[in-house]
Amino acid sequence: MFIDTVAVSMTTIRSYDLYKVPPRWVFLRIETSSGLVGWGEPIIEGRADTVIAAVEELMDKYLIGEESAKIEHHWQLLYRGGFFRGGPILMSAIGGIDQALWDIKGKQHGAPVHDLLGSNVREQVRVYQNINSDDTDDYRDLANEAVEAGYNVLKLFPATQRQYVEGPEEIDEICRRVEIVRETVGPTVDIAVDLHGRISTSMCQRLCSRLDEFDPIFIEEPVRPERMLSIDRQSLSFQSPLALGERLHTRWEFKTHFNQIPIDIAQPDPTHAGGISEVRRIADIADANGIDLVFNCSVGPIASSSCLHLAAYAPNTVMQPTPANRYISDYIENPDVFSQQDSYVDVPSKPGLGIHIDRETVTEQAGNSVNWQNPIWRHDDMSFAEW
Repeated sequence: MFIDTVAVSMTTIRSYDLYKVPPRWVFLRIETSSGLVGWGEPIIEGRADTVIAAVEELMDKYLIGEESAKIEHHWQLLYRGGFFRGGPILMSAIGGIDQALWDIKGKQHGAPVHDLLGSNVREQVRVYQNINSDDTDDYRDLANEAVEAGYNVLKLFPATQRQYVEGPEEIDEICRRVEIVRETVGPTVDIAVDLHGRISTSMCQRLCSRLDEFDPIFIEEPVRPERMLSIDRQSLSFQSPLALGERLHTRWEFKTHFNQIPIDIAQPDPTHAGGISEVRRIADIADANGIDLVFNCSVGPIASSSCLHLAAYAPNTVMQPTPANRYISDYIENPDVFSQQDSYVDVPSKPGLGIHIDRETVTEQAGNSVNWQNPIWRHDDMSFAEW
């Protein structure tokens, strides 16, 4: 018996370029000996230069001259090649490199990345729109605008933190913001509540129990991830699904939270958690534990596309953030790939990650980068508060 095969020539990693561009993104361009190019997005928001230094070290030390298709081999080397492993900087550096290598491999085989992962299980991915304001009165208008734009799922950021332990005023204000949105959109639009790790452990139970009244599809990170491990999930009486994961960086960190809390929804980030390769593993472990996925997207178009391919692949995916951003169309030549209709975005069908980066614009904008840092909040006594 003769089997027809298509020969795919070996291609090696020849060079790379890094671009820090507005508003707060880092793009990695890897070029191969065959001329194929892959793009990745290695970034920790507010630590761009540190991640860039890590990418340079990894690329120069381990990858130049190596075969680009050996993605898993490279991932293991980048992760395990040093005695100290994990953490947001290293995993985000690996994440951007990994995305670029998958982009190259997809183009090499003429297939979208989700095909190489095993094929897509869905044709569209549900996306949500963020709603956030410091002014409670804004929430009604913001909710109306999102629904008019076609979104049927909204994620709210209603929490501030003015005291170590929230008093009645803070709790009431958070609940009022969620209540306004629920009153505005009615029961046919889903609401998620992201508390951003800002709530004190002692008040987590009280606040989340009150939020149950508004039927959120999930409550995200009520307290910081490390504090979640100190909470006995079985003793909590609130009914809303619990989500976290954007600040976890490896499958082992997720496994710990799966076993000890447990959570209902995992939120790995295809940049911060080691790229497409590692997040695929996290998705499979979550599925085996009966845990759904709402992928987090760190920042720009390359990370957004990586999310879409993983969401297409993973059967336990619920949704992801909308890729819509006023800056995205500045950097890609086919922004329509992110167009949403009725809160859904089509799964990318073009080879690789399916987006065409405008290198000329990226190069021009790289000289105009801003060194973004997250705000520093203070309690009334001027001590540090969670942002």
